[in-house]
Amino acid sequence: MKKKVLRIIRDDPWLEPYSEAIDSRYLAVIEKEKDLTGGGRQSLSDFASGYLYFGLHKVENGWIFREWAPNATAIYMIGTFNNWKKDENFRLQPVENGIWEVQLSENQVHHEDLYKLLVEWHGGFGERIPAWCQRVVQDDVTKIFSAQVWCPEQSYQFKINKFLPNVSPLLIYECHIGMAAQEEKVGTYNEFRRLILPRIARNGYNAIQIMAIQEHPYYGSFGYHVSSFFAASSRFGTPEELKQLIDDAHGLGIAVIMDIVHSHAVKNEIEGLGCFDGTGYQYFHDGSRREHSQWDSLCFNYGKNETLHFLLSNCKYWLEEYRFDGFRFDGVTSMIYYSHGLGEAFSNYDDYYNGHQDGDAITYITLANKLIHDVNPSAITIAEEVSGMPGLAVKPQDGGYGFNYRMAMNIPDFWIKTLKEKKDEDWHPSAIWWETTNRRADEMTISYAESHDQALVGDKTLIFWLIDADMYWHMHVNDKSFAVSRGLALHKMIRLVTAATINGGYLNFMGNEFGHPEWIDFPREGNNWSFKYARRQWDLVDNHDLKYHFLNDFDTAMLAMIKEVDNFQSVPLQKIWDSDADQLLAFKRGKLIFVFNFSPNRSYTDYGLLAQPGKYNVVLNTDNVLFGGNGLNDDSVDHFTQYDPLYATENKGWLKLYIPARTAMVLQKAEL
Repeated sequence: MKKKVLRIIRDDPWLEPYSEAIDSRYLAVIEKEKDLTGGGRQSLSDFASGYLYFGLHKVENGWIFREWAPNATAIYMIGTFNNWKKDENFRLQPVENGIWEVQLSENQVHHEDLYKLLVEWHGGFGERIPAWCQRVVQDDVTKIFSAQVWCPEQSYQFKINKFLPNVSPLLIYECHIGMAAQEEKVGTYNEFRRLILPRIARNGYNAIQIMAIQEHPYYGSFGYHVSSFFAASSRFGTPEELKQLIDDAHGLGIAVIMDIVHSHAVKNEIEGLGCFDGTGYQYFHDGSRREHSQWDSLCFNYGKNETLHFLLSNCKYWLEEYRFDGFRFDGVTSMIYYSHGLGEAFSNYDDYYNGHQDGDAITYITLANKLIHDVNPSAITIAEEVSGMPGLAVKPQDGGYGFNYRMAMNIPDFWIKTLKEKKDEDWHPSAIWWETTNRRADEMTISYAESHDQALVGDKTLIFWLIDADMYWHMHVNDKSFAVSRGLALHKMIRLVTAATINGGYLNFMGNEFGHPEWIDFPREGNNWSFKYARRQWDLVDNHDLKYHFLNDFDTAMLAMIKEVDNFQSVPLQKIWDSDADQLLAFKRGKLIFVFNFSPNRSYTDYGLLAQPGKYNVVLNTDNVLFGGNGLNDDSVDHFTQYDPLYATENKGWLKLYIPARTAMVLQKAEL
């Protein structure tokens, strides 16, 4: 019988020489799932329920606490309930397979008590925050982290129990709760819910992607050095407040995606898992593979079933307990290559199937995607992956790894490189078209113009590269500045061409929609622990005497236009014309025609583009005065194609347009 060819190979015959490797990866997933589920005696979702067993739980007539620490010789709960001293009444007993537990009466532990574990092993001991704890707080004075008993009498009750996201296309507002505050401080879940969610809804985004949710000891890590994987960061508020935020977002029709970090963990031993039971390899690799040299963090050992249990349970926990609608997986490249992707060119398919890939990590991310979609079939999963590994956003049964989307990381790199290295006269529309549409046909991507990483210390946002110091002096609506006019124009054009060419979704980082000035710099010793640059200055966009609102208004109009088209991301893209000499690009998407003139100094009169015969109306124009433009076109004028017998058989005519320099317009074919 002829062997079945996986869809990923049917769609891309160049992968056929690697079919054995692709098949073997899929078979490894099947075998590992059988292993974890006892040959199918339980479901993968049942297996991934460790958070219901481990940690501290209220039970009938008391409490029960469990922890996995195979190298421990003794474990005690210490806390405010026993003056942080060893107490035989709080001593855990070994059960089996490295599991320890203690049963406590109702009066021994109370809501909001602080606690840790005192773990002993041969030759040493140490205080540890429980690996599975669901609440961690930091003392305001000592700055010490502790686990906290969290069992309020009135737990939050979700108002919306079955939220079905309408994300076609997916329009993501990437955000950070702490830096969403206007004031120089750490923002809260409640403030974000009340003040920021309505802004996001008004702008037209249908999803938020929240960073830094999992607890992390160092605020300035942007949430990427996680210590407590099951604890929502308490620096922003309580679990109940995060749940209410998610519930309110759902009420506004906004899906909530979590930026989940399973690619590495913080090295801290007291706050984290670095030496939890006296060994460095409980959850992580041993030896040379233990530490990530570039990130100063620890690398999970995805070959251990206990690690898979921990991480898969973590995925299910956030879906079930908090009602998150999915995840953006950070650092996938680092996970799937032994080299973490460092120093590799990834220039041809051999680089993806040369034995340098971590099969255990690939198995994990595939199982994680399967689990997530088993728990919530509408869940959204996104891979942050830079190497271009084929199949990330293809279903496992088709030869892929199961993500819904992958990040189009080439696009922000292209834009920042263009701004840094090219004069305006050297912007080539052919290169812009290539970079914004160069992707695998069988995988959906998330396009974005700039990354939050570009705004961190040492670099600049796109708007700051465009305008620089003039942002401080010339952003008043009555002020004239060539740098500001150029910056506003290109900022809108960059976003429009990026959003208009999506094949899956579009992402914007919080504040970039209105050209938030300056960089991001979290409090640290080097800036005297200042919050000045770790916040968002919403008063800038709210002040209509300043030009920031022009960019915000354009962003809103752009998203509204995209949402007017059913399944915009799936409507075929067709290039009509590009000319590097004229710096002009035009393409079609359904009834919409997008026209870009990137020339800084050449406007074109009666520039002809071939289009389907009929009447066209301007539906969006970057040069509109409402968006801070010069208003050189009258957008109320109807545009009619002109008959040309040479193109009559192709059902095309000439659309003659006035296209001012450094502007873009979108025309829609009218129904006659």
